[in-house]
Amino acid sequence: MSSWVNNKPSADTAGSHSAAAAILGIDTGGTFTDLVFMDPSGRCRRWKVLSTPKDPSRAIVQGLKELLGDFRPQDLEIVHGTTVGTNAFLERKGARTCLITTRGFEDILLIGRQNRPALYDFMVRRPKPVIEGRDIIGIDERTLFDGTILSEPSLEELKEAYALCRNRGIESIAVCLLHSYANPENEKMIASFFRKQGMITCPSHEIMPEFREYERTSTTVLNAYLGPVIGRYVRRLEDSLPGSTILIQQSNGGCRPSGDIGNFAVTTLLSGPAGGVAASLELGRALGCTNIITFDMGGTSTDVSLCSGDFTYTREYNIEGYPVGLPMIDIHTVGAGGGSIAWIDRGGLMKVGPESAGADPGPVCYGRGDKITVTDANLFLGRLRARDFLGGRMRLRKRRVNRFMESLAGKLGLSPEETALGIIQLVNINMVQAIRAVSLERGFDPREFVLVSFGGAAGLHCMEIAGELGIQRIIIPEMAGVFSAQGMAAADLVFEGSAAVFLTSRGNIRPQLEKVFDKLIRKLKNSMNRSPGGDDLDVRRFLDVRYKGQSFEITIPFNSKWEQEFHLCHKRLYGYDLPETSLEVTAVRCRLKIQRNCGQGVSARLEEESRHSSHRGEKNVRTTRIVFENGIRKVPVINKGELSLEDGFSGPLLMVDEFTTVLVPEGWSIKEHSGHILAERL
Repeated sequence: MSSWVNNKPSADTAGSHSAAAAILGIDTGGTFTDLVFMDPSGRCRRWKVLSTPKDPSRAIVQGLKELLGDFRPQDLEIVHGTTVGTNAFLERKGARTCLITTRGFEDILLIGRQNRPALYDFMVRRPKPVIEGRDIIGIDERTLFDGTILSEPSLEELKEAYALCRNRGIESIAVCLLHSYANPENEKMIASFFRKQGMITCPSHEIMPEFREYERTSTTVLNAYLGPVIGRYVRRLEDSLPGSTILIQQSNGGCRPSGDIGNFAVTTLLSGPAGGVAASLELGRALGCTNIITFDMGGTSTDVSLCSGDFTYTREYNIEGYPVGLPMIDIHTVGAGGGSIAWIDRGGLMKVGPESAGADPGPVCYGRGDKITVTDANLFLGRLRARDFLGGRMRLRKRRVNRFMESLAGKLGLSPEETALGIIQLVNINMVQAIRAVSLERGFDPREFVLVSFGGAAGLHCMEIAGELGIQRIIIPEMAGVFSAQGMAAADLVFEGSAAVFLTSRGNIRPQLEKVFDKLIRKLKNSMNRSPGGDDLDVRRFLDVRYKGQSFEITIPFNSKWEQEFHLCHKRLYGYDLPETSLEVTAVRCRLKIQRNCGQGVSARLEEESRHSSHRGEKNVRTTRIVFENGIRKVPVINKGELSLEDGFSGPLLMVDEFTTVLVPEGWSIKEHSGHILAERL
C-alpha cells in the first residue's frame, strides 16, 4: 500500500505553519457539534457533543467545558463553521426583508429564468418565498448598461419607502437596481439613506457587482434575509466567549473575522462542509494524492466534493430554487446521514431520508426518537457497537432498536434483518449517486481518484460505496470523526471580490485588465481590518471568459496565457474549441489569502485520550457478530488506539475509534500511516 503514499510532506504543507496561539475549530452540525483544540505546539484534542439547534452556542460552551475544563476564552482563536444561516433559510426564519429595485422589475424573483424543475410535472410546487410580494418596492430610477445614470431616486420616494418598511416591521433592506454593476451610485444613495435611519441595508454592489439581474437579486436578497440572524448568533457567541477571537468559516474554504460576517452572511451557506474539503485537500497533498473525492457523512446529511489538484469552485449553487452567484467550493449535498429516517411511501415502498431525526429527538437508539434511522440499522446489524459509541460516553439502546425495527419490518412484510440491510442499501445508493454527480456527470472517472472519508458515520459505509464506484483506495483521517472541525482550525483568512467588465480580446487588453485588478485589490485590502503587507498575502486573479455570442462563462486564472487556457478548458468541458473566435471577458475576480499561524494544520498529531475511551489499555482483539447480505459473520474488533496497524489487516473486521467506527468488508485491507488509515481494495 505504500506505493500510493508519499512518506514526505509535500512542499505545500511542509514547514508552512509556525508556532501559534491556542486554536479551536468548531463544526456545528444538525446532530453533533465537533470541537478540535490545537495547542501552540500543534498537538490536538477533540470532542463531540450533541447539538442544541435552538441555540447552537450552548453546545459550543458545553463542549469547551468538557474538553478543556477551566478554559479562558481570551486565550483562544476560534474558527467556527455554522449552519445557522442555512437552517434559517430552510425553515424560513430569516429577518423580514424588503427588496428595493428599479420600478418595473419588482417580479424578478418570481419570474426568475422561467426554468421548470420538472418539465412535464404540472403539479410542481414553488418553494416558499423569502420575501412577500408586498415587501418589494419599485423606485423610479434608471442606470443604463454602460453606467450612464438617466434618473436618480427622489428623496420623497425614499421617505415613502422608509415609512412603508417601518409600518410593516421590516428588519433588513436589500437594494438591487438595474445595471448597478456598471455604476452603483444610485444604490449607494439608497443604502446611505436607509442606513442613516438605522436600518440594516445590503446593496448588491457590495455583494455581487456583476451582470445577470436575477442571480444578483437572489444573492443580495438571501444575504439581507440571513444577515441579521447570523449577526445575532455571532454576538451571542461572542458574549458567551468574552475576549476570544472568533473567525467564521466561509463556503470558499477560507475564514473571515466574525465582526462583519452579518454583511456577508450568504458566504456561510456551505460553511461546515467547506472545512472538511479544505482539510482533505491538504491531507491528500501531504500523502501525495492530488486527485481526491471527499466523502463527509454526518448525522444529518452527506457532502461530497471532487478536487483535481485544487478546489473545484462553482457560481451556480442553488438552494431551494434560489441561485447564489458567489464562488463556493462545489459541494453536492444529499439528505443521507446517520440520522436519516426510514419511512414507507404511499405505494408501500421503503425510503430513507431526506428527513433526519437530528439531535432532538435523535435516532431510536439515543432513547427518545421513535423513527428508525440509518444509525439504528447499523446498530441492529452489529456494525455499530453500543459500548464503543463516543468512547463509551453515550450508551446506545439496542433493545429499544430491536422493538422498533420489528415494527417497521412487520409493515413491510420483511424480516428485521432484511429491513435493516435494505436501509443500508438505500442510503448507500443515495450517496453513490451524489459522488457520481460530482464526478461522472462532470467528465471525471471516479476510479482515478482516492476517496477521503470522514464524518462520524462515513467509516461504516465508505468501502461499500467505493466498491460500487470502482474506487480502489480510501484515506480515513486520524481525526475522521471531527475532521471538518480540524480543517477549520487550519483555515486561512480569505477575502474575495469581483468587478464587471465587458472587454473583447481584439488587440492587447491586458493593460485594461491590470487596471481593473489593481483597483479591486486595493478595495479588498481596505476591507481586511488589518495591514496585509509582507509575504503572507497570497493574491490570485481570475477572469470570467466566454466565446463572443455565448451566454455563459468559464472562470480561469489570469496569466500571460489566459487565452490558450480558456480554449483548453472549453475543449475539456464541452469537447470542442473555437480558437479563431473572439473572446469576451465579463468579470475579473480576486482572492486574497492570508495564512494563519495554526500549528501543523491537518498534520497535527492527536494527543493520547486514555481519560476518555472505555477500552484504553485493552490489548486483546475482541470479536463481534455482523449481519452481511450473505449471512452472519463473526469478525474481529480492533481498537485503533491500542493495536498497531503497521502490518495491515484484511476484512471483514470492525475498527473502532472514539468518534468513528470503520467497517472493513471482505475484499478490503487497512493499514496505518502517520495516524491515518489507508484502505485498499484487494
